[in-house]
Amino acid sequence: MGRVTEGARQIGSYWRTFVGDLMGDTHYRRYVAHRMRTHPGEPILSERDYWRMRHAATEANPGARCC
Repeated sequence: MGRVTEGARQIGSYWRTFVGDLMGDTHYRRYVAHRMRTHPGEPILSERDYWRMRHAATEANPGARCC
Protein backbone atom coordinates (compact mmCIF):
# COMPACT_ATOMS: atom_id res chain seq x y z
CA MET A 1 0.00 0.00 0.00
CA GLY A 2 2.89 2.45 0.62
CA ARG A 3 4.11 2.47 -2.99
CA VAL A 4 4.21 5.69 -4.96
CA THR A 5 3.04 5.32 -8.52
CA GLU A 6 5.18 6.50 -11.41
CA GLY A 7 2.61 9.21 -12.23
CA ALA A 8 2.75 10.61 -8.70
CA ARG A 9 6.54 10.54 -8.81
CA GLN A 10 6.51 12.43 -12.10
CA ILE A 11 4.09 15.05 -10.76
CA GLY A 12 6.35 15.54 -7.74
CA SER A 13 9.34 16.01 -10.02
CA TYR A 14 7.50 18.61 -12.13
CA TRP A 15 6.36 20.41 -8.99
CA ARG A 16 9.89 20.59 -7.56
CA THR A 17 11.16 21.96 -10.88
CA PHE A 18 8.38 24.57 -10.98
CA VAL A 19 9.01 25.73 -7.41
CA GLY A 20 12.77 25.78 -8.01
CA ASP A 21 12.30 27.97 -11.09
CA LEU A 22 9.95 30.23 -9.18
CA MET A 23 12.43 30.65 -6.34
CA GLY A 24 15.39 31.30 -8.65
CA ASP A 25 17.22 28.01 -8.21
CA THR A 26 17.87 27.66 -11.95
CA HIS A 27 18.68 31.28 -12.82
CA TYR A 28 22.44 30.88 -12.66
CA ARG A 29 22.41 27.65 -14.68
CA ARG A 30 20.31 29.34 -17.35
CA TYR A 31 22.68 32.33 -17.35
CA VAL A 32 25.70 30.03 -17.88
CA ALA A 33 23.93 28.15 -20.68
CA HIS A 34 23.00 31.43 -22.37
CA ARG A 35 26.55 32.81 -22.12
CA MET A 36 28.05 29.60 -23.50
CA ARG A 37 25.55 29.55 -26.37
CA THR A 38 25.63 33.24 -27.34
CA HIS A 39 29.11 34.33 -26.22
CA PRO A 40 31.41 31.29 -26.51
CA GLY A 41 34.92 31.83 -25.26
CA GLU A 42 34.02 34.91 -23.19
CA PRO A 43 34.33 34.87 -19.40
CA ILE A 44 31.35 33.80 -17.30
CA LEU A 45 30.65 35.39 -13.92
CA SER A 46 31.01 33.21 -10.85
CA GLU A 47 27.70 32.35 -9.20
CA ARG A 48 28.46 34.77 -6.39
CA ASP A 49 29.19 37.63 -8.80
CA TYR A 50 26.13 36.76 -10.86
CA TRP A 51 23.83 37.15 -7.86
CA ARG A 52 25.56 40.39 -6.85
CA MET A 53 24.93 41.74 -10.35
CA ARG A 54 21.26 40.66 -10.28
CA HIS A 55 20.60 42.21 -6.89
CA ALA A 56 22.38 45.44 -7.83
CA ALA A 57 20.31 45.68 -11.03
CA THR A 58 17.09 45.10 -9.07
CA GLU A 59 18.01 47.79 -6.56
CA ALA A 60 18.99 50.26 -9.31
CA ASN A 61 15.76 49.66 -11.29
CA PRO A 62 13.02 48.57 -8.88
CA GLY A 63 10.29 48.78 -11.50
CA ALA A 64 6.78 47.98 -10.31
CA ARG A 65 7.54 46.52 -6.93
CA CYS A 66 4.98 46.88 -4.21
CA CYS A 67 7.45 47.99 -1.53
